[in-house]
Amino acid sequence: MTVTIKAKALEAFVADIFASAGCSKEEGTRIGRYLVSANLSGHDSHGVVRVPRYATNKKNGIVLPDVTVDVVIDTPVIAVVDGKHGFGQTVTPQAVRIGIDKCKVNGLSAVTLRNAGHIGRVGDWAEMAAAAGLVSIHFVNASGSVLVAPHGGVQRRFSTAPYCIGVPRPGQDPLVLDFATSIVAEGKVLVASQGGKKLPDGALIGPDGKPSSDPHTLYGDYVPAGPRDYSKGTGAIRAFGEHKGSGLAFMCELLGGSLSGNGATDPKRGRFANGMLSFYVDPKVIDPAGFFPVDVAKYVDFVKSSAHAAAGGEVLVPGEPEVRMRAERLANGVPLPDDTWAAIVETARSVGLDERRIQQATL
Repeated sequence: MTVTIKAKALEAFVADIFASAGCSKEEGTRIGRYLVSANLSGHDSHGVVRVPRYATNKKNGIVLPDVTVDVVIDTPVIAVVDGKHGFGQTVTPQAVRIGIDKCKVNGLSAVTLRNAGHIGRVGDWAEMAAAAGLVSIHFVNASGSVLVAPHGGVQRRFSTAPYCIGVPRPGQDPLVLDFATSIVAEGKVLVASQGGKKLPDGALIGPDGKPSSDPHTLYGDYVPAGPRDYSKGTGAIRAFGEHKGSGLAFMCELLGGSLSGNGATDPKRGRFANGMLSFYVDPKVIDPAGFFPVDVAKYVDFVKSSAHAAAGGEVLVPGEPEVRMRAERLANGVPLPDDTWAAIVETARSVGLDERRIQQATL
C-alpha cells in the first residue's frame, strides 16, 4: 500500500520537521526541496525515506545545523572545502557554487568537499552546474559507511561510492549520468525494506558468497516502521559490473575520499561523512566556435535512432528517465510506501511538531 502526496505539500512538511528539530527555516526548506527533488526524479532511495535517519543524525550530533563551510585552500582554480559536518543540503551547494564561480572566471576548476553530511542525489549538483552552462564530473565517497563488497569478495570494503557527470544542453534538460557504483544504493535497500520496489536478484551477497535480494542480508532483523541499522546485517551490497564497477568504486574512494581529505571508507571512522571531488569545465572557453552543443544534439539523435532490442522498446539517454518521472510526479504526486510514511510521521512527532500540522499533512 502507498500514500500519494503532492510535491509542494511534502516539501513543506519535511521543512517543518527539520525546523522543529532545530534547523533554521531556510535550512529546513532546503532539505525538503532536495529530498523531494530526488523523489520527483524517481530516486526514492535519496528522497524523503531519509528523513528519520537525518533527524536521528541531527539529534545525535553526527550532522550539525546551518553550517557555513570553511575554504581551507583557495587558488584561482582550486578550492578545498570543509563542510564541518553540516547537512549536505546546506554545505554541498556552497561548495558547488565555489566551483561554478571559479570556472566562470577561468574556464576550469576543481573543488573538493570533505566532512559533509549526506549530500543526497549527486545529480542535483550536476544539474546546478549545468544550469550555469558548465560540464561537471563528480567522484563521491561516504566514509564510515562500509556497505559494498569488492568483486571477488564478500566482506564490506567500499561505500556505495557514487559517480556523476552532467552535460548542459542549451534550451533543453541537461544530460545527467548519476549512479552508485554498487548494484543498488543503500537507500534502495532501505526503500525495499519498507515495502517499496523490490531489489534486483543478486543485488546483495551473504557471508557464504550466495547472492541475495533480501534486505535482511544488509540490515539484520527490523520491524516495519522501525529504524534500519546496516551494522546489524552480516551481508553486503555487490559492486555493479563485476571488476569494472568494483574498480570504479575503488577510484571513487581514492578521489572522493582520500584526495578530498575525507578519508577512504573506514569502519573505524565512526562518524559518517561524504567526500566529493568535482571538476567543472566551461564549454564556451574550450569551444568558442560552438561545435560542442551542436555535436551533442546530433549524437543524441544518432544514439536514440538505434533499432530497439524489443518490440515497443526505446533507447534513453542519461537524465531522460528522471525528466519524465519528474513531470509525472509533479502532476500526480509522490507515492510513498505506507511504512515509509509511518516512519516520517513518527519522526515528526519525535521532534515535537504540532499534532495539528501532522494531521494536516496526512489529509
